[in-house]
Amino acid sequence: MTVFGLTALAPPGSSAQAATWSAKAAKAWFALGFGAKVGVIALLVFLLLWAIVKGLGRLGRSGRRSLLVGGTALCVLATIVLGVIVARLPEPVGTYFVLWHQLVRVGAAASATLAVLGSLALGLPWMLDRLEARGALGFVAARHVRATKSGFLTIISVLSIAGVAVSCLALVVVISVMGGFGADLKRKILGNNAHISLDRDNVGGFGDWDRALDEARRVPGVKAASPMVSGEAMASSTSNTAGVILRGIDPDTVGQVMDLIKNVEVGDFEFLRHPEGLLNLPPDMVIGLGPGGFAYRKGPSYSEHADLIPSAKPSSSDLPATSAVPSGSPSALSAGGEPAAAVAPKPGPAIPSPPLDDDVKDILRPKDAFPGLIVGRELAKSLHVLVGDEVSLVAPLGDLGPMGVMPRTRRFRIAGIFYSGMYEYDASHVYVTLETAQEFLDLAGRITSIESTVVDAENVRPVAARMVDVFQARGLRVRDWQELNKSLFSALKLEKIATFIILVLAIIVACFCIICTLLLMVTEKSKEIAIIKALGASDRMVLGIFMLEGSVIGAMGTSFGVITGWVMCEGLKRFGVRLDPEVYYVDRLPIEVNPSDYALIAFFGLAITVAATLYPAYSASRLRPVDGIRYE
Repeated sequence: MTVFGLTALAPPGSSAQAATWSAKAAKAWFALGFGAKVGVIALLVFLLLWAIVKGLGRLGRSGRRSLLVGGTALCVLATIVLGVIVARLPEPVGTYFVLWHQLVRVGAAASATLAVLGSLALGLPWMLDRLEARGALGFVAARHVRATKSGFLTIISVLSIAGVAVSCLALVVVISVMGGFGADLKRKILGNNAHISLDRDNVGGFGDWDRALDEARRVPGVKAASPMVSGEAMASSTSNTAGVILRGIDPDTVGQVMDLIKNVEVGDFEFLRHPEGLLNLPPDMVIGLGPGGFAYRKGPSYSEHADLIPSAKPSSSDLPATSAVPSGSPSALSAGGEPAAAVAPKPGPAIPSPPLDDDVKDILRPKDAFPGLIVGRELAKSLHVLVGDEVSLVAPLGDLGPMGVMPRTRRFRIAGIFYSGMYEYDASHVYVTLETAQEFLDLAGRITSIESTVVDAENVRPVAARMVDVFQARGLRVRDWQELNKSLFSALKLEKIATFIILVLAIIVACFCIICTLLLMVTEKSKEIAIIKALGASDRMVLGIFMLEGSVIGAMGTSFGVITGWVMCEGLKRFGVRLDPEVYYVDRLPIEVNPSDYALIAFFGLAITVAATLYPAYSASRLRPVDGIRYE
């Protein structure tokens, strides 16, 4: 065998024996049931922890401290190195997801968390020294916490601190993630909808909207306003159909009330204003995104029949070498259904084009400049369309013809594909210009709503009240985003409160360890309690000693849990841990760091741990000196 480039002689048959043993072990493992596998894993974990504890015990106090210092320094170094690597990682686009990138990001956050945890552990002796210097109560309480004479009590004290710390850590992380999801949902809702909607109850919209739009913009607190037309339709492509919500927008003002322009990931918003640009897309233009963020490009068009296609002029950009579209993929077809990879003609004498069939001539003739249509990512997947493809929209109310009511149909061309981050919008919403929507929905110059944004979205209610005073006489209805999404955000708030209560119960369970620790401490230190009471210590002083001891244990656990959870959440937020958009419809793990939530968690943790010390401390204070030294 070869080791580090050197060839060593192996015993004959050793490789075969190793392979045989590996096969037997694998066969035995797969033959075990689920419970047996869990038991084996638990046994291995227990043996590993036992070996770690025994090894730390043999190191001694100075050896353990040196090991902790070295581990903390190593974590700090790992945080710096991984942080530099994360800063140089490419920013993910679309569905781009690389597993090792995410491992580096998570590793950076974990290293920072372990570094802070090690720093807190190194600072514990200093904090206990400061407590000992604050008087008799602090001196005795700190000495009890530091006592290592009774190994059993020491283990219980460590478990008490760890239990409170883990409970507080779980509460901090869960509340931060839930708050992040809520904030992310709010951001996406406000990015796809305005803060205040002004409309009517009846179908058909309302006229004289120019004057209403100017009045809405003059309301104090309103930042911008834009007209909009909404309606339902059926979208049909060459391979599928889907129901959609058609929204007609003003391209000049929609960017002031919505994030549609920023959300367009494929195509160009300008094609909505100038759809004729879709007839001659550049060969290297991205017209769609496939799995893993793979870019589908248009590719070159036929240039052999330039006399039939005036816009298709041979150029160096039309050569196949400039198009990196894989053969057989959806991008191998251009927006007009033409092959995206054409063979470049070799230089030589011009060869006259053969006569073309009439059907081929019809295909190669210039296409009509249909109005542009912007669709969501999921709707584009459902309809199997790319930028430049044609789709048909069917209105629910048609025109009266000889055979009765005929559905109104119009053809559009895909101008762009947007990604809002909300499946409901990406799978159902399509956008056209305001005039096109009015004509298609037969509104005759009317609109269905005026969408407005305010300066402060959280204080939208006073602005909505002013708009009610202005437009109530016209019969217009005013609704803000909080009213439209009241049930959703109420459910999120209720879920957050329920989760907080459940995890607070975990802190209460961890506090039973503190109660047991103090009760055992009272039993073990009964002689010492009797002696100090015989020397003149009052019941109140004994009560204070044991309450302070339990409070120190609770404060350690609470501070460890809250601070470590805060560092972990900040690391996950700053390093930007990505999620696979193909599995979860979010591109990164949302984290919201809210200091008020952390302060509330720390308060409840300290309050519960202090309450847990009352009964053991009261029992210690009621101990009579004669009972403590009777059998000594």
